[in-house]
Amino acid sequence: MNLPLSADLLRHPEDRRRFLEKCAKFAFGLSVLPAFARLAEAAEQKSAVKATNAGLPGFGKAKHVIFLQLNGGMSHIDTFDPKAGPNKGPGDIVSAKGDMQLTSYLSETAKVSDKITVIRSMTAKVGVHASAAYLMRTGFEQRGSIQHPTLGAWAQHFLGSSHKTLPSSVAVNRSSNHGNGWFPAAYSPLPILNPEDGLLDTKSPVGEAVVGKRAALLAQLDAGFGGKAADENVKAYNEFYETTFQLMKSTDLKAFDLSAEPAATRARYGKSKFGQGCLLARRLVENGVRFVEVAHGGWDMHASLDDRMEDVGGDFDRVFATLIQDLAAKGLLDSTLVVVATEFGRTARLEGGGRGHHPLVFSTVLAGAGVRRGYVHGASDAKGYAPATEGVSPGSLHATIAHAAGLPVQTEIMTPAGRPMEIGNRAKPQLGVFS
Repeated sequence: MNLPLSADLLRHPEDRRRFLEKCAKFAFGLSVLPAFARLAEAAEQKSAVKATNAGLPGFGKAKHVIFLQLNGGMSHIDTFDPKAGPNKGPGDIVSAKGDMQLTSYLSETAKVSDKITVIRSMTAKVGVHASAAYLMRTGFEQRGSIQHPTLGAWAQHFLGSSHKTLPSSVAVNRSSNHGNGWFPAAYSPLPILNPEDGLLDTKSPVGEAVVGKRAALLAQLDAGFGGKAADENVKAYNEFYETTFQLMKSTDLKAFDLSAEPAATRARYGKSKFGQGCLLARRLVENGVRFVEVAHGGWDMHASLDDRMEDVGGDFDRVFATLIQDLAAKGLLDSTLVVVATEFGRTARLEGGGRGHHPLVFSTVLAGAGVRRGYVHGASDAKGYAPATEGVSPGSLHATIAHAAGLPVQTEIMTPAGRPMEIGNRAKPQLGVFS
């Protein structure tokens, strides 16, 4: 095995890291685990900033966050904010627990409505899918010159690692690995493209004996740099690979294995990628992962809304209710904040059997971790066209989630480019959603 190490590589840490990860891939048959180890390694550091919001209601109740991103733009009028009159959708308006009303497409959610808060006065200016999804994931409008972090990265910065070996942040059913923003690349969420597959490439195909021999050879090569300026770097990367080898043997990786769940539990969540993704999210937070995003597509309903809501909305309805019930049964709901977010709302008027993009008003949902139960926060007008009360921006939603997670909102940090930034783009948290 030829390992073309050079003095130039030793002078450039990022080049060395990429080089050594390639060593892991070709020498040991690994690809995911080195990056996985890097996530855990980078998360150990944390900021010493004190949270001035620490004494306010709801602060720090959420030890974990499950962020459900509904891609395409959920119609608020046909889900969590039904309207009578000419703008009424094809679904019926049904009474949920308490005074909350939902649509008949959310019959299972109605059964757990005494455990959720619905925010009906969300508002934004972005009505284009990719840009709106970015805004809802970060709390910032997209800019060409800067990438903004998701809440998982903010939490790693301020709180450090949430687990000794598992990553602090995971993204399920999302192809893009965006998430770290201006923080180190290791703060990006670990991507799981298919929850059924779990975490791939965690076992070396060459066998433990061969791994041991090749690790010994790598150690011999490292020894050739003794006494040089690279000593500390070599030591750091030896520790890095020791962490990787420990992960290969770690029982913590079982958190990603859905086959460990009873068949009845898997059936309750359903066979869809969203259902199995939410089951995986529950397993991950149960095992110490702080932030899990699960994506659910199909909400861009310009036509055939009735049929699409039966399918896409029905899948969401069953899975969301199951997730809330499962977290509650396992005693995890009090420490886990479940967020239902979407790109934007849909137009009040039905045209062509569907609704167009409408960011001016839409709905989001919070559940667990100190959030008020059976509560509606804010309102849209009678037509479902605009907020009837003060609007809640995506930045304010992010500040609210961050507050619940114990992060110092409205606290400036300086980016590497010298720009002052705050979680949620200087927006205030909605303290009224907390009990």
